[in-house]
Amino acid sequence: MNFDSHTSDVVSAAVAAVNLLTPGEALGREYRAEVSPGELALALRSQRTQRVADVSRTDVEELREYAVRLRKVFAAVEDAHVDEACERLNAILRETHAAPVLSRHDNEPWHLHFHAPEAGWARSWAASMATALAVVLGSPVHDRLGICTALACDRVYVDTSRNGTRRFCSTSCQNRVKAAAFRARQRVT
Repeated sequence: MNFDSHTSDVVSAAVAAVNLLTPGEALGREYRAEVSPGELALALRSQRTQRVADVSRTDVEELREYAVRLRKVFAAVEDAHVDEACERLNAILRETHAAPVLSRHDNEPWHLHFHAPEAGWARSWAASMATALAVVLGSPVHDRLGICTALACDRVYVDTSRNGTRRFCSTSCQNRVKAAAFRARQRVT
């Protein structure tokens, strides 16, 4: 599923930010979310832009606060509480002053950004991520946001498959579940 290239990229960035910045479990292990500014900048840069901003520890912590809130949006969708997810996103949209602005940079064509020009790095990303997730929630495919169903993994994902049946954050988690099921069947026989 491709909403449009920019929105899809920002939805992917939201997934990356939530997974990098929120503690929990990942791939069967505890995940502490200890991310350096450089790691975060590289993860988000790879989603869309080729520029690497000077990201500070303060920026990381500010975006972490938004990522924790965005994780709750994924959790609400996972639990079929779409109204709650939308209310949570609306609060972030209001707080970040998300507003459509046409932008052209880095030799790219004109495209929409959804943050105030004066917004700082973290608030800009949070506004854009909340808006991109709002596009998803405001569409018939709002149930494409999810949380990994593998044991000992709580990373989020967006299902971009044609049939919308994704249940795992990664192929690694999918393989772990399949291998465990195979071993369980082998013990029975």
